[in-house]
Amino acid sequence: GNPATMDGVDSNLICGAATTVRDAEGLIATPGGIDVHVHFDSAQLCEHAISSGITTMLGGSLGPITVGIDCGGAWNVGRMLQAAEHWPINFGFLGRGNTSKPRSIYDQVAGGCFGMKIHEDWGAMPAVIDTCLSVADELDFQVQLHTDTLNESGFLEDTLAAINGRTIHMYHTEGAGGGHAPDIIRVAGVKNCLPSSTNPTNPFTVNTFDEHLDMTMVCHHLSSSIPEDVAFAESRIRPQSIAAEDILHDLGAIAMLGSDSQGMGRINEVICRTWQLASKMKDQRGRLQEEKSKQGDNERIKRFIAKYTINAARTFGIDKYVGSLESGKMADVVLWRPGFFGI
Repeated sequence: GNPATMDGVDSNLICGAATTVRDAEGLIATPGGIDVHVHFDSAQLCEHAISSGITTMLGGSLGPITVGIDCGGAWNVGRMLQAAEHWPINFGFLGRGNTSKPRSIYDQVAGGCFGMKIHEDWGAMPAVIDTCLSVADELDFQVQLHTDTLNESGFLEDTLAAINGRTIHMYHTEGAGGGHAPDIIRVAGVKNCLPSSTNPTNPFTVNTFDEHLDMTMVCHHLSSSIPEDVAFAESRIRPQSIAAEDILHDLGAIAMLGSDSQGMGRINEVICRTWQLASKMKDQRGRLQEEKSKQGDNERIKRFIAKYTINAARTFGIDKYVGSLESGKMADVVLWRPGFFGI
């Protein structure tokens, strides 16, 4: 308001000629969503993201390339930063951390990458993990790890030994999108591992297994006529792990939920599948014991909205800017009609 003509106007709420008002009466306001696992394989992702309530996209790739995992080079990330100016979205681009020599990591950070991703497709060896985390400790950025499904260079225990108690963001905690088979899900209980999973497997329902077996074959250039390819796909898509993923999300043991957009997931379903999962968990497990009121599900609601807002922001060190509706942060607000919340 205008304190010259009105009483009781807070000094932080003085509105001048440069302020525009957006009426939110009858709407639900939430922080903008953060997708922690994006493959930037097409520009159309941005349209789908923002129309579904995602305002921050964190990930890698350079468009429709063969292996769209990371930006992989200072020149490349520079082009992605230029392309990002077209969209009213917050972007964070990941470089390629798959190296036992630190020089290229320094170059990528200097070029504009805000973190690194280690992916099994480029080799997630213990030496690679140790090198990338050592540079991350020096320069203060987050490392994302997609571990070795085939256990070619070591098992889960070898990966944890290479991590050596350092903080790391673990992609595909459930294992369906990749990672040490069959026990990568154990990282959900390791205190220095920040776990996330991807939305195609949430919630676990009658068609989940069949859909993802075919999807894995297609996304990884596998052939159903080659027994070894089929065995590889089946090693990733484990119904037991996928079913456990739902429960671990409800317990809060898996802290984040991203899309793995066009790698295996759907970016416009990050938020809606989060709430579908919350609804399924209430039907399956009842109200949380932590609920403080006689009715309602406030504690479960806070637990699930945090998976794509404040938990994601804290993991990447951007919680000073986004992730919650607080004074001093960016006005990253999504307004929902109650009948279409999360859609």
